[in-house]
Amino acid sequence: MTDTQAGSASAASDDLWDAAAAQFAIWREGDPRGLDDLVAVMTPVLWQVVRAYRVSPEVAEDVIQSTWLALVRRRDSIDDPQAVGGWLTTTARRAAWRASSRTQRDVSIDPLDLEPYIPAACSAESQVVEGDERSRLWRAVATLDQRCQRLLRVVAFEQRPDYAALSSDLRMPVGSIGPTRGRCLTKLRTALADGGVL
Repeated sequence: MTDTQAGSASAASDDLWDAAAAQFAIWREGDPRGLDDLVAVMTPVLWQVVRAYRVSPEVAEDVIQSTWLALVRRRDSIDDPQAVGGWLTTTARRAAWRASSRTQRDVSIDPLDLEPYIPAACSAESQVVEGDERSRLWRAVATLDQRCQRLLRVVAFEQRPDYAALSSDLRMPVGSIGPTRGRCLTKLRTALADGGVL
């Protein structure tokens, strides 16, 4: 900013403060139009001061309104009309700071907005039931012979079991893996039924 620009900005600020002081003096002498003109002169300034605290437009409006209300209530405490501009901006700044602090602390969130981010959880009862069923299943698997246990584990935990490797591992022909699996599953069903699971 050049000296000329700084000087003209300072002059504009002085003109604004002088206009505010003149309107305040008119209002204090009993003419209500002085307050209307003071509001017209200072509200844009107050708006900028308050919005610098990054409050919402609604909160900014409330802060500015409370600033004007404070002036109406305390106008007799301002002895020098030249001080009214500073008094208004300081009051607005303090109220905006308080409102900003409150808004940052009191962010309310609708539980429905959070629902998509909350992982789906089973109830405690369903977790107990699943755990019990899992225990019974593995106890029933343990009653089968080693060959059936190995075959069912491979088939259960591998998406696409390699039948050639399975044939070599279990020492059975590839063509008998399917029928053996069927017989093992029948034995498992019987064990589960005997255990009261089915």
